[in-house]
Amino acid sequence: MSVDKQKFVGTDEYIATDSLKLAVQAARTLEKPLLVKGEPGTGKTLLAEQVAASLGLKLITWHIKSTTKAQQGLYEYDAVSRLRDSQLGDDRVFDIANYIKPGKLWEAFASDERCVLLIDEIDKADIEFPNDLLHELDKMSFYVYETGETVYAKQRPIVIISSNNEKELPDAFLRRCFFHYIEFPDEATMREIIAVHFPKISSQLVQDALHIFFKLRQVPGLKKPPSTSELIDWLRLLMADDMPDDVLRQHDRRQAIPPLYGALIKNEQDVQLLERLAFMTRR
Repeated sequence: MSVDKQKFVGTDEYIATDSLKLAVQAARTLEKPLLVKGEPGTGKTLLAEQVAASLGLKLITWHIKSTTKAQQGLYEYDAVSRLRDSQLGDDRVFDIANYIKPGKLWEAFASDERCVLLIDEIDKADIEFPNDLLHELDKMSFYVYETGETVYAKQRPIVIISSNNEKELPDAFLRRCFFHYIEFPDEATMREIIAVHFPKISSQLVQDALHIFFKLRQVPGLKKPPSTSELIDWLRLLMADDMPDDVLRQHDRRQAIPPLYGALIKNEQDVQLLERLAFMTRR
């Protein structure tokens, strides 16, 4: 079966909901980028990795920072190196292409085989960043001013864009994407995810851990509710050889802060909130 006809159905390492599988397929059918949003830790970045693995494609990842500019994804021209080489009499200066460094989009466009391009955490960049990529993602081409060439995609990559919803994305950009919001896993889905990571885990430990985990997420005013990845880290600690099997059952339920809370709670404000709740419960 050709890659174009293959459907993403999840992998042994990634539990994909039916709606997420449908979203991946819809974006491919429309030949539009798939924009995925969701809480941190819900598997947005991992989705791209698993789509690539499932379809047998190369993954190219462009991690976005607050200082990232759209131009860096296309190419960068190293004028400083060219000036230095000209002062040293290096013959390389006569070919400007020697000073053009391809970016991640160029790498994806130049690939002979279809690939998966992940633009990770696009909302970290400034507000103009998404708009600066409109033409390139729409037309699958861009112009290199220094050399006068136009770079076209040899094979249209599967583009997956992740966002933690830290800032609104421009309407013009959103119109060019297929959007999917990854809902936080319910308890049944979370059990499947745990089973993937820990096939031999005690069912009692899972029951006790999920009770505490989802109870924590429901605490009003919590600045950062624990995520799926943090639950996995917590379970890994609870399963360590030096931990008693009934570590959670021995825990005083009047204590709002669970054992090894540092894997779940990531800031002092939330710790203080839980301590106040525990104090009020004891009163």
